[in-house]
Amino acid sequence: MFRHPPQTGEFCDKEVQTMYAIIATGGKQYKVSEGDIIKVEKLNVEAGDTVTFDKVLVVSDGSLKVGSEVAGASVSAKVMKQDKAKKVIVYKYKPKSGYHKKNGHRQAYTQVKIEKINA
Repeated sequence: MFRHPPQTGEFCDKEVQTMYAIIATGGKQYKVSEGDIIKVEKLNVEAGDTVTFDKVLVVSDGSLKVGSEVAGASVSAKVMKQDKAKKVIVYKYKPKSGYHKKNGHRQAYTQVKIEKINA
């Protein structure tokens, strides 16, 4: 079987390395890069405000930095909107007893746009 040689060119051998960070907020961890739009647990800030995430676990800008190397790192983001997620239906049922219970829940979240990773 004949196989073609790998293509050589300007973009073949280079990997695009973007700076990213892993932040912790609301009991969850998020991998973010500049320009990303993410939904985090509700924060008590208004839309249009700037919020700073100080709990940075990892920063990578070609080399991985962890622990004491990221002690002073932070991630700044702009709050885009406060909203609620789609409704989740909780339905409880017990057989042979006529027990039916239907309940709905909408989780509140804050949508933010990552502006700058300060490492």
